[in-house]
Amino acid sequence: MTEAGLRDRTTAAEGELIARLRAGDERAFEALVERHYPTMLAVARHYVSSRAVAEEVVQEAWLGVLNGLDRFEARSSLRTWILRILVNTAKTRGVREARSVPFTSLGPEPAVEPDRFRNGDDPFPGHWRAYPGNWQRLPHEVLTDRETLDVVIAAIHQLPAPQRIVITMRDIQGCDPAEVCEALDVSEGNQRVLLHRARSKVRGALERHFDG
Repeated sequence: MTEAGLRDRTTAAEGELIARLRAGDERAFEALVERHYPTMLAVARHYVSSRAVAEEVVQEAWLGVLNGLDRFEARSSLRTWILRILVNTAKTRGVREARSVPFTSLGPEPAVEPDRFRNGDDPFPGHWRAYPGNWQRLPHEVLTDRETLDVVIAAIHQLPAPQRIVITMRDIQGCDPAEVCEALDVSEGNQRVLLHRARSKVRGALERHFDG
């Protein structure tokens, strides 16, 4: 099937789903919740103080989805619209908890730590002090074991909130760039920078784990 054909089929399936939801089909709603709940909870968790509060945010967002279905105009995908409602709900709760997440200022933060490179007093300024390790030589089991995953999770938790949210949505929950930009109300350029910085820091943590 061509890409256009697949897109048309997806649009038709989503239109049918929306019709079922508007008609009060409980099974359709249960399936929708099951599909999107993990992503919603993961994103909400970055805005509020605890998992319990994040779960409340998700429940409140679902009420917003149900109340707004008749006004949904399908200008974006249903998932993107749901995530936008979730983020707005989480931001409101985060403000009340003084945990609001600013995305407007990226600052001049480098993608890779400056001390990874030789300084101006070195004969080769700007070059790597030590090149990143070649992980292709590592067994697949090493890259996917529990200890490695724990390093990744810990590194993500230590990221600044905007970077943490973007890498969670892109690399853990599988959202595409357009969904992230619309849900978080950030430009494509900002989304790329935040994701690049986040991935660089996680890679740095993995380098320290593997290479010492």
